[in-house]
Amino acid sequence: MIKSMTGYGRARETVNRRDITVEVRSVNNRYLDCNVKMPRAYSFAEDAVKASVQQAVSRGKVDVFITVDATAADETVVQVNRSLAEGYYKALTELMETFHLEGGITPMALARFPDVLTVTKAEEELETLSADLCKVLNDALSAYNEMRGVEGGKMAADIGSRVDMIETVVGKVVQQSPQTVNAYRERLEAKMREVLQSTTIDEARILTEAAIFSDKVAVDEETVRLRSHIAQLRDMLQSEEPVGRKLDFLIQEVNRECNTIGSKCNDLSITKDVVAMKAEVEKIREQVQNIE
Repeated sequence: MIKSMTGYGRARETVNRRDITVEVRSVNNRYLDCNVKMPRAYSFAEDAVKASVQQAVSRGKVDVFITVDATAADETVVQVNRSLAEGYYKALTELMETFHLEGGITPMALARFPDVLTVTKAEEELETLSADLCKVLNDALSAYNEMRGVEGGKMAADIGSRVDMIETVVGKVVQQSPQTVNAYRERLEAKMREVLQSTTIDEARILTEAAIFSDKVAVDEETVRLRSHIAQLRDMLQSEEPVGRKLDFLIQEVNRECNTIGSKCNDLSITKDVVAMKAEVEKIREQVQNIE
């Protein structure tokens, strides 16, 4: 299936009490260029995210945006620094005895001192977190690829219709070419006789030379190659693999054959046909730049 390099996909899911949202968007690019934007706390999963993208996309500038709301999943651990708390307790006791102060030393009083209590997040399994992110990412990639497939189908249909037009014009060139060659040969023979009328020369030689030169305006080889390229184009449009680069190369070959036909033929009708083919080729080239 032909896919566009331009697309957008989004997925949101709660996995292991984390609300994860992933957005994927892309534009044209010669190669695959993947950029990931996610919370710094989850940067360890960037390589896994890029690996998932590489499995789904072959080229294009792809931006992945990941947001995570882990409020419900956060597990905190409160720890007591016993040695520090004991030091504060002894110091407070000494102050009370020295200055004959009244009152007791409560846990709340000790807890107010810096670093007596420390709050940390519970250790998390990094591989599990990466898998959770990639799970939602894959859903976003599915939506993204579906959109690219729809757009690619439209481009393939447009290219296919233009290929049909080129093939029709090639058929007209094939029909007109023998007449063009014969007319050129007749004009060349007449011109040679006019130039050589005062010189004795073998009539057969004139006919042979005219035939040799007239063959130079024949476009049989070019039309055969054009039809071969057209067949390949149609096959590529049905391919399940990314064919954007191959299509780009092949359409250059089609354009080259059209140019050769135009340079070899002086016939006005064929010239118009070549102009029509080149216009379709240019439109196909523009579409191909958007194909993965």
